[in-house]
Amino acid sequence: MRRRFGGNTEEEEEQINLTPMLDVVFIMLIFFIVTATFIKESGLDITQPDVDKPKTIDPDKKSIVVRISSRNRIVIAQRDVDFRSVRANIERLHAENPEAPVIIQPHKDSETNTLIHVWDSAQLAGVTNISLAGS
Repeated sequence: MRRRFGGNTEEEEEQINLTPMLDVVFIMLIFFIVTATFIKESGLDITQPDVDKPKTIDPDKKSIVVRISSRNRIVIAQRDVDFRSVRANIERLHAENPEAPVIIQPHKDSETNTLIHVWDSAQLAGVTNISLAGS
């Protein structure tokens, strides 16, 4: 930029001082880094099963498998079971083998109401080991 002072021409170049702006940017960067490390996301703590350990299956301990079809039909021990007699069938199988877990295998198109009914029936039958398996 040229300025004229009393007939003399002096050339001065004016520059923007970036030091304060860089200071502010670095302070903001440090602030975001420090605050980001203290944020803890909430979630579920899931314990993964040990892959290295082979599962020991007792041949005398058979599972009680309850399958729910896409049309909400309930199948226990390869037999169709009425909605109202699920508890009685699970009680009978649980009495034969008290150590046997109940495994519920619902179809992906089945209703949740049927799954809850089977789960509740198994609990009312006295079974404490109930699992849900995908199909």
